[in-house]
Amino acid sequence: MRGTIDGFSYGVVTPLLGYVMACLGGALGLRCTTRSLLVTHSWRPAWLALGSTAIGSGIWTMHFIAMMGFSIDETPIRFDKPMTFASLGLAVVMVGVGIFIIGYRGATGTSLVTGGTITGLGVASMHYLGMAGMRFDGRFTYDITGVVASVVIAVVAATVALWAAGHVRGWRGSIGASLVMGLAVSGMHYTGMAGLTVHLHGTPGTATSGSPAAVLAPILIGPLALLLLAAVVVMFDPLMVKGAPLRVPEESKPGVPAADVPSHQRVRPPRRPLREPVHADAHGSRTPQRH
Repeated sequence: MRGTIDGFSYGVVTPLLGYVMACLGGALGLRCTTRSLLVTHSWRPAWLALGSTAIGSGIWTMHFIAMMGFSIDETPIRFDKPMTFASLGLAVVMVGVGIFIIGYRGATGTSLVTGGTITGLGVASMHYLGMAGMRFDGRFTYDITGVVASVVIAVVAATVALWAAGHVRGWRGSIGASLVMGLAVSGMHYTGMAGLTVHLHGTPGTATSGSPAAVLAPILIGPLALLLLAAVVVMFDPLMVKGAPLRVPEESKPGVPAADVPSHQRVRPPRRPLREPVHADAHGSRTPQRH
């Protein structure tokens, strides 16, 4: 028997809050990626890893905040914690692969397409693995059109986000890119959910326990703490503060021509000492002229 589902049990609260969290994770991740391009190679992996964690946690948090508003009228819902946290790990790792590709290969051409595809597939996989971790007296089925559309949206959104990570500079650009990224991630989620059907195994009743909000609230503490950590690092890093002088090594900016680096931020090689003027005498001998 088909179950009755409600994806907006709390109205616009969960979609709006989920969108905000996706934007926050995106903004922090983009800033960390930008910061990684301003440091030596020894520090770059740490910043890229922090950016991956921020974006992955933001996307995962968006998904499960949205799922707080999801309910099935005839049966309570539980969550398999190992599989739920595995979906978080998958999101961070897959986003990390894309971020590291951009960090070391540049946000152009094949690198951008490869990184965006891997990251987008990771986001979509996180969504469906998280759904597979839900436990109730029944099963889910999906409309293939909705699944394909959600994957395409995830890949396009990831590619745009990675392009922004490699090219966008400054807070305004990062915020604008994160707003678009949050919209795309939310669109991917609800596109996939639109094709969802619930089939119940037993006799339908009325769900009296197992509220998703009550179950998910403790699970969300860890990812929220990771986002808070990323926010603290970004806010208190002196080179990320607006107006702080940034010395950008040209060789550490993959995919960005030297002409795109502002002149006041370039690292110039030391000047060579001037040669002593040479004086030729009447016989053609050339000797340095000293003052």
